[in-house]
Parts: sequence; structure tokens; C-alpha cells
Amino acid sequence: MPIPTKIQRILLKISGESLGKNSAGLEADTVAKVAEQIGRVHRLGVEMAVVVGGGNLLRGADFARRGTNRTTADHMGMLATAINALALQDALERSGTATRAASAVEMHTLMEPYIRRRIIRHLEKGRVVILAGGTGNPYFTTDTAAALRATELGVDAIFKATKVDGVYTADPTKDQQARKFDRLTFQEAIDRDLRVMDRTAFTLCMENDMPIMVFDMFVEGNMERAVRGEAIGTWVVAKV
Repeated sequence: MPIPTKIQRILLKISGESLGKNSAGLEADTVAKVAEQIGRVHRLGVEMAVVVGGGNLLRGADFARRGTNRTTADHMGMLATAINALALQDALERSGTATRAASAVEMHTLMEPYIRRRIIRHLEKGRVVILAGGTGNPYFTTDTAAALRATELGVDAIFKATKVDGVYTADPTKDQQARKFDRLTFQEAIDRDLRVMDRTAFTLCMENDMPIMVFDMFVEGNMERAVRGEAIGTWVVAKV
């Protein structure tokens, strides 16, 4: 699939760190700013699903490296994504954006279960849907959850929010000669070992021809400009 010329439905992948102060914890003003950006894009008429990480609260992989059973550690991480999803849902609703939260891990008193057809219906009705719990399975990251849900929900593209303004030939904070790509192919990213997403997620996107827009969400208005088709960030596609 080439770069979409018209965006009607997207999956936004945001890290848990984007909701906290100095990448840790939950900070109300930061959550409100993220919700404001999402709301502005939604008001353009774009259908939005959001996959949120939990690294600001807990990283299951860190606990696993220190001896916690990996399955248990990953389940702990899934619960962290649920906390973030509830915080973001509340901020969106207080700003006037219709929202639903759904989890791959069933927790009926907090949010509804992830059921594909139901989520698509929410999107069609103009609700932002926040997806928590990753894939519901251990050993899979929220990047992989984003790639899976994007494919299932038939979105036009994944919008991966980061702290940098795109994909570079090298780490721009360490290499002053690093060059930013406006667009590149999945194969180029693999050949250059550019870690756009984790390998499982990236392979899923490549096999299903799912375009990825990598952009800096900490520049106000960037998400809206990217959806409008302005030259923001880096597109990763099957063919340039």
C-alpha cells in the first residue's frame, strides 16, 4: 500500500512514557495535553483507535530479567496499560470526546472486552476507542498489539507517536551526521536495522502492507498536520 492520500481511520500507538513527567508515572496535565491532540484529530472526522503502552508505570521485561516469571511480569505490564487507558479515557471525555476503553484482558467492571466487530462499530459511531491489555498474551509488546489491531480493524495507517521527528539513518542524539528519511520501505528499514517497531510488530505490518507514520507528538499540532498530509515525520511503506 502506498502512502494514504486520504486518512479516514487510523490506529495511534502511544507509549506510556508520553503520559508521565520525565517519562515516569502519570501526570494529569500531560495526559490532558495528549487528549487534546487526539481530540483535535478526531474532530477532523478521523476514526481513531489508540493503543497505549504501560512503560511509565511498569515494564514487565524488567521484572522478568530480575527473576519474576515472564508470564506474570507481562500480565503486570498489561494491567499498567489499563491504568493509562482509564486516565486517557477520562481526559478525553472531560474534553468532550466520546470514548470507549476496551481490554484484551477481561476486566468487566473497568472496561469492555476487546471484540473486533464491536470496536469497529464504536469507530463507525464516531467514538475514540482506547485499547488496553496489549494482545492479551505474554511475550508480545504493545507495538505488536498495535500492528495486530491495526490489521484487524482495517485502518489506513498506524501513527506511531515518538519523541523524535521521524526515522533517521542513525541515532540523531549520538550522530550529528544522521539523516532523516521522509519515507522509506519496510525492506530498507530491515536492511539498515532501523528499529521503527519491534521486529514482530514490524514484520506483521510488512506482511499486511500496513503503512506506518513515525512522528514527534510532543510538537503541538504535529498529529493533526500528519493526518492532513503535511510533510511531518517519516512514512514507512511497502514501496516508495
